[in-house]
This record gives sequence, C-alpha cells and structure tokens, in this order.
Amino acid sequence: MKTELLIITALESELKRDVLPQGVKIIYSGIGKINATLTTLKAIQELQPKRILNFGTAGKVNPSLHGLLEIARVIQRDMQTEPLAPRGCTPFCFRPHEYISIGGEYVCGTGDSFVTAHDPWLHEQKVDVVDMELFAIAAVAHQYDISWQSFKYITDDANENSGNDWRERVNHGQMLFVDKLHEVLKY
Repeated sequence: MKTELLIITALESELKRDVLPQGVKIIYSGIGKINATLTTLKAIQELQPKRILNFGTAGKVNPSLHGLLEIARVIQRDMQTEPLAPRGCTPFCFRPHEYISIGGEYVCGTGDSFVTAHDPWLHEQKVDVVDMELFAIAAVAHQYDISWQSFKYITDDANENSGNDWRERVNHGQMLFVDKLHEVLKY
C-alpha cells in the first residue's frame, strides 16, 4: 500500500487520529530515537511514502520562541563520544551528522533525554528546540531518499519545570498543526 504523505508522531496524546483529514496516514512511534527509527523503517517498507511529515512537542532553548515552528535542520544532541568525534557526530560513521528539511527556519536537537537544564552546547550550535525523535526519523528518511518536514509545538522551557509543563500542554498544538497540514496538502 503506497501513500503520498505519512505523518509520524510519537504519541497519540500529541495528535489524535480523528482530527486529521480523511485519508491522511499517521503512525505513532513512541518516545525516543530507537522507537522512532524502528517505526519509521517499518512504515517506509509498508507504506512507501513520498514524503514524511513529523509533528511533535518540543522544549525551547531559544527563549523568544513559542507556538508551532517548522524545523529546517536537525542535529543529534546526545551523541557524546569525545575525543573520538565532536559532540553530535557519531564516530566512524559516514552518514550525515545533520539533516535538512524541505522547509522551515529553526534548528532542533534530538536526544534520548528530557532536557531540564541549561546546556551551553545547544546555544553554541544555535539549537532552537529539543525533542526526542526527529533526528532518527530524518536519518531514516534520508537513507531512503524521502523528503521530510517537521513541525514542533513548544510545550516547555527545557528547564526544571519541563515535565509538568509538557504534561499540561502536550495536546495544545494539535489544532495549529491540523491547520498547517491543510496548507501542506494544497501543494
């Protein structure tokens, strides 16, 4: 079964299936890079999408941002293997250490941790928001030569209150994304 557009979201609490336009395919990956990788691989094999659209929640590193943002570039924030490779780069790996979307203007740092404190490296890399799945989704899409876009809704300030803030706001970006999805579907 082939599909033009596939939405990948970590949790149903972020984006309910029943708010999407009829015929739009969505899969839920679960939290983290391994879950996102396995789910994206399986979805590509089964659905053969021409484009992947990721929607999810994010913590903000850039204090001036809010709302729904389109991500232009994603890096891996938790690959730390110094001195074998600089932070963000996997040693002895020839795959890219960053992936570029087909749109957007913001930078996302993906890692398998919930960011709850200031990290100077994120500011040095000009990271705007942090999440836990996008790098994996983008890496698999790149491997299969599938274009991707990502929209992140800011739920928290990536600080000590992030867990509680995320729980309170996990579904607040849903309708903003659905409005954006209608725009995307016109193209």
